[in-house]
Amino acid sequence: MGIKDHHMRLRRELEAPAALRSFGNGWISGTLSAAIGLACLALVIAYRFPGVFATTELLGSIPTAALRIGLLVAMLTAFLLAILSLLLRKDAYLGMLGIIFTLVASIIGGTLDGAWLPNYTPIYFGLDFFVLNVVLTGLIFIPLETFFPKHQEQPLFRGEWREDMFYYLVSSMLVQIFTWISLGPVNFLLANTNWESLREWMASLPFLVQIVAIILLTDLVQYWLHRAFHRVPFLWRFHAVHHSAKSMDWMAGARMHFAEICILRGTTVIPMFLLGFSSTAVHTYIFMVYLWSTFIHSNIGWRLKIVEQLLVVPRFHHWHHGIEAEAIDVNFAIHFPWLDRLFGTYHMPGERWPEGYGVGGHPVPKGYWAQFFFPFRSSKTQAEPVVNEAADGDSSDTKEK
Repeated sequence: MGIKDHHMRLRRELEAPAALRSFGNGWISGTLSAAIGLACLALVIAYRFPGVFATTELLGSIPTAALRIGLLVAMLTAFLLAILSLLLRKDAYLGMLGIIFTLVASIIGGTLDGAWLPNYTPIYFGLDFFVLNVVLTGLIFIPLETFFPKHQEQPLFRGEWREDMFYYLVSSMLVQIFTWISLGPVNFLLANTNWESLREWMASLPFLVQIVAIILLTDLVQYWLHRAFHRVPFLWRFHAVHHSAKSMDWMAGARMHFAEICILRGTTVIPMFLLGFSSTAVHTYIFMVYLWSTFIHSNIGWRLKIVEQLLVVPRFHHWHHGIEAEAIDVNFAIHFPWLDRLFGTYHMPGERWPEGYGVGGHPVPKGYWAQFFFPFRSSKTQAEPVVNEAADGDSSDTKEK
């Protein structure tokens, strides 16, 4: 059986109909076994080749003893789940994958007593960051989407999940590049400005005050930047990639063009450091906004009537991604819906949710690389942004540019 055949078989297993994914038939244990085993293998590779695949900050923050114990527990768990899947499921493909991944991880892992390849360059790819990223968000949001789904018919491995998981991989593996793009201009500006008194005062503020100030500042900046991505045709071509997701869940928020990530981080991270917020406050905010962004894209159908008046929640942001005409150019805020109320772009109709998601006509192609080059194609072949004139107070109609 060739690689393509294995790929198709794995996809059929993961995207199996609901009747073949029910509790007690080995699908859940097999999927968990394969996922945990693959995560263990990736972490072992990262820590055997730290100069290539390990994030510097993570490498120094996790004690080797804790890593060994954690990997041992994870590999034993994956192996036991694989055995359970083999006993319960007629097609033992997922369970066998779990065993293979676990055995390979244990063979090359050993005691993790040293690197196998010297650190020849300061360049690395964050494979360990990707694993911990997916594990953390998956552990939080997969159970929530399973027990409190808005779209109950939507499976865990819904259409285009592979593309969005690849977006997770790319953004995690290129974490060093994104950090350099964000901090490079910061270091230049810090060296050529004289705001030391302001920065010292800002850094002296209580930690919680800094967090609140960062949230307010970045939400205001992101509101107008987000709105520009919808209104400026050139920027919309990049942002349309994010809006091309036809399903909303914890993976959908990762679908973002490389250029948009760079612009977004550059316009939010730079002011935070320039104003002198402490690095602890900045990194805490980045962690918070990352989880919050995953939450508001998730397939969680909670009715948060009081909370949604104060904070952005899934229903609010789902309307931003809605494919209906009434969902065009609304709900740009990331944290505070009062910004949309203030600037006339607020839309929360009763108890309703959007009927569908995506861009009208679905002009964005499928696949990471096709989507990467999509913004650079001739604008004549692309759908321009649909502008809701009512958002500017001109009329109540919608039109397509």
